[in-house]
Amino acid sequence: MRTAHRTTPPTVTGTGAAGTPHGHGTAPDEAGLRAHFEKVIADDRKIEPRDWMPDAYRRTLVRQIAQHAHSEIVGMQPEANWLTRAPSLARKTILLAKVQDEAGHGLYLYAAAETLGVHRADLLDALHEGRQRYLSFINYPTLTWADTGALAWLTDGAAIVNQVPLCRSSYGPYARAMVRVCKEESFHHRQGFDSLWALTHGTPAQRQMAQEAVDRWWYPALAMFGPPHHASVHSEQSMAWRIKRFTNDELRQRFVDICVPQAELLGLTPPDADLRWNDDRGHYDFTPPDFDELTRVIKGDGPCNRQRLAHRRRAHDEGAWVREAAAAHAAKHRTPHHGPHPAATTAPATADEATADEAAA
Repeated sequence: MRTAHRTTPPTVTGTGAAGTPHGHGTAPDEAGLRAHFEKVIADDRKIEPRDWMPDAYRRTLVRQIAQHAHSEIVGMQPEANWLTRAPSLARKTILLAKVQDEAGHGLYLYAAAETLGVHRADLLDALHEGRQRYLSFINYPTLTWADTGALAWLTDGAAIVNQVPLCRSSYGPYARAMVRVCKEESFHHRQGFDSLWALTHGTPAQRQMAQEAVDRWWYPALAMFGPPHHASVHSEQSMAWRIKRFTNDELRQRFVDICVPQAELLGLTPPDADLRWNDDRGHYDFTPPDFDELTRVIKGDGPCNRQRLAHRRRAHDEGAWVREAAAAHAAKHRTPHHGPHPAATTAPATADEATADEAAA
């Protein structure tokens, strides 16, 4: 398999934004560096790429950010399935913008991962070879047009609940990337709600189609938050490092509490006979997702796992020429010039060339 062009990872020498000397020469011993790292975390400040960090913290971030990035680019597929079959030009335009946003989110997140000294190409290889994962809900099919609305309303709604706290993650590049991601996810969630609103205010057949889509996507959305806290391998340490702020169970409960009133506005019913308000707890009681099913899907035994990964590998291979052309263009512009810079004497021949140059810059 042809991999993406590799660039040199960022260096990790000098003084970090949190004020920690790092690198060679006069660097403090590891105990001092660790003490400073823990104080930055305790003070709720940010760890930056040039700061000293424990290897386990770095590995945890690479795993989480890579999974997040993979989920964005593979997550384009379920809705892209309906781009050519959207019921109107307006709906097609909205859906296309959403799919394009997901690609951009992947770009932000791979860039954030590269600040940890890993190569984007290596992360993609790990995805294509099955060594790294993406979110389980992506492995379910979008059977009708209503599925695109239910998927956006439920899974993007779950993503907002999960990701807004990541804007305060202890790792600076990840937190800053999430600010823009969350703003765009809010658009995606509203788009899904609007699509379902149109269907539930349409014909009886459209209302039934919307309800059936919600029936299909309710539990995959609940499963997005991961296993219960007591069974989570990573949550406790990630919370101690303030990479994440809340347990999986707290986030899942928050999602249900937000979602049920919205479902009532839509005239749709989540497929849970035990879903009801609990005055004593001040929250909705609900049936948790099937965590055994979640485990099976994560391990590759979902309805669309093989299809999603095969499509991703094929798209990656077919896009090799684009990556090679971009790398050649970048290498050309890195070559030292003698005399006046070409831009001072030569204008691009066409507007298209000018646009390409601006994009490359």
